[in-house]
Order: sequence, then C-alpha cells, then structure tokens
Amino acid sequence: MDVATALDRLPKVELHCHVEGTMRPRTVVELARGNGIPLPTADPTELYRYTSLDTFLQVFWLVQSTLGGRADWARLAYESVVDGAAHGLVYRETFFTPARHLAAGQDLAEIIAGLADGLEAGERETGARVMLICDIDRAYGGAAGRELVERLVELRRAGAPGTDRVIGVGLDSTEKGVDPTQFAEAFELAGRAGLHRTSHQGEETPPSYIETGLDVLGCERIDHGLSSIHDAELSKRLADQRIPLTVCPNSNVVIANAGTTWSRSASTGSRRAGWTRTPSEPSSPASRKRGPSWEHPSKSDRNPGLAGAAPRVVPRQGPRPATSSGRSGTRVSGWPVAARTAATIAGVDEIVGGSPTPRTP
Repeated sequence: MDVATALDRLPKVELHCHVEGTMRPRTVVELARGNGIPLPTADPTELYRYTSLDTFLQVFWLVQSTLGGRADWARLAYESVVDGAAHGLVYRETFFTPARHLAAGQDLAEIIAGLADGLEAGERETGARVMLICDIDRAYGGAAGRELVERLVELRRAGAPGTDRVIGVGLDSTEKGVDPTQFAEAFELAGRAGLHRTSHQGEETPPSYIETGLDVLGCERIDHGLSSIHDAELSKRLADQRIPLTVCPNSNVVIANAGTTWSRSASTGSRRAGWTRTPSEPSSPASRKRGPSWEHPSKSDRNPGLAGAAPRVVPRQGPRPATSSGRSGTRVSGWPVAARTAATIAGVDEIVGGSPTPRTP
C-alpha cells in the first residue's frame, strides 16, 4: 500500500474545519443561482484564487452568501459529512460563522437546525459523528459577538433543535487590526454557560494575540497559533500546559504565506517545541482550514478534543521505532488493527485531518 492510499484510508479526527469552506463547487453554483447571488465566473474553481488571508476571506464570504436558509445549511452539512467520510472522517468539530447571515435577517435557530438536519442525515449514511462550534466573526466587533453568544445560550437553554451539538464558541475572520480583548465579555458568557472556547490567533498576528486568547478569552485551545514559534517562553508554556494548536500547514503556506513548503512552515518548528497539534488538509477546493478534539483526557494521554467521543492519537513515549520506510510510527488508541497498521505503513505520527487529495464532486 502506498502512503497516499494509507493516509486516505486512515480514520481521521478533524478539529479545524469551517463547514462553509467545504461547500462543493457545484453546490456553490446551484445555491448562488437559487438565491440570486451573482458569481464573478461561471467556473466555480476559478473563485479560489487569493494571495493572503484577507483576499481568501473575500472568496469565503462570497461562498457564505449563497446560503439562503435552513435547507441550504442542511445541504451543506450533509455533503460535508459525506465527502469527509469518503476519506476516512470518523469525528469532526466544525466551525460555522453566522454573523453575515444574521445581519441579512436569518435566524440563528434556523441556521443551527438546518446544520443539524444535514449532519444527522450524513451521520446516518456514514457512521461519522460531527459537533458544532459557533464562531464569532471578528469583523462585526465585540458587541455583535456578545449578542451572538447571548442568543446561542438562550436557544440552548430552551432546547432548540440542534443546539445540543453546539459544544463551543470560537473567533475567526480577519486578524489584522482587530483587538481580541473586545470579545472578552462574549467569551466569559460562553464559559459561564458551559461552552468550550477556542479562537483563531497567531496566523497573521504576533504571539501576544495568542496570549490574549489564553489569558483574556479563556481559550482551551488555539487555532493556528503560528507565531508562537517565535516566542520561546510562550512555546514552552504551550508544551508544558499541553495547550493544543489546530495548525493547518497547507493553509498557512497558501493563505498566510508562512513559508514556501510544509517543511519551512511553523508546523515543523512546533514539532521540535513539543506542542500538542494536529495538522490538517483541505477536502474541497473551497476549504483551506482544518486541525485536534475536545475530550475529557487522562493526565497521561491528553487528547485536545471537546466532546469526548473521538478516537485518540497517542505519541509513543521515548524513542519511536522506525517503520519499514525509515519514518517514525504512531500508536493509535481506540481504532481497529487495520487503522493502526495503516498508520504504521504511512509512517505518520499524528492524526491528519481531511483528505490527502481534494476530491472533485
């Protein structure tokens, strides 16, 4: 078995996935047509051209705008699960960012219910399990973030459909020029309500933003966290306290321009620093963001997942035996022998979220 096949078959836990970014190109076209959203090109694959995080976000926001209501969210969620499961997905904690839709008049209850409809259908078909993280869009500011969390907490307390899947809140969108401390009140409210907390920090911002995510927002894990590698004290803290980073090497190279190859990206430095991180890859042309899972870990084998349902990847203690390819092996806890064998053949030493090669629908 070659490495690409082994990785494709390997069961995967995916923790840095934006559901809107997994939309199939064909679905982008059909939803845009149905909702009267003009596209700049008839070929949706031509949409995915960008030179930075902010130019990527312009494409991402255009794709988001095609989601006109509950049925559209359901279709997106269903296709996302099915496409991921085709490449080994068994568990995912996926972000959704509703700020732009709420500003356009959609109801958060309908968005969550639609996502739940699609996820349930996809789970029945594939056996995968998916939970939700409601992301605050930085571009809308702290007040909008607080209102979003207030509404989410209200819906959860009322037992609104699908809200049992929402296990945490996050913070995403453009990083430059946005002070993350303005979201402290929203994150405090989320914590009091029993929601887990994570935030995108350090992709295009300095290590101080990551520290703010941890110390001011109370985050249990950090998405990206690239700039940590430039701060020795922060790097040591992340390693010593086992604070997970959901790093995305392809995204960091293609979008954040954090190196020209994977080997030159901050992910390589993170390995040397001893961080807990999970690199991820895109599973569709629109998706460029992925990563670890919020579980209730033991002291010895901490898995940074939230919901307690995910398989675990446990690094070997001490020197790792080489595989036949000469690369280090991995112990995969809770998975079938076939999965452990595939991991050994592939020589991987961590979960890799998403598929090795994007698939064309």
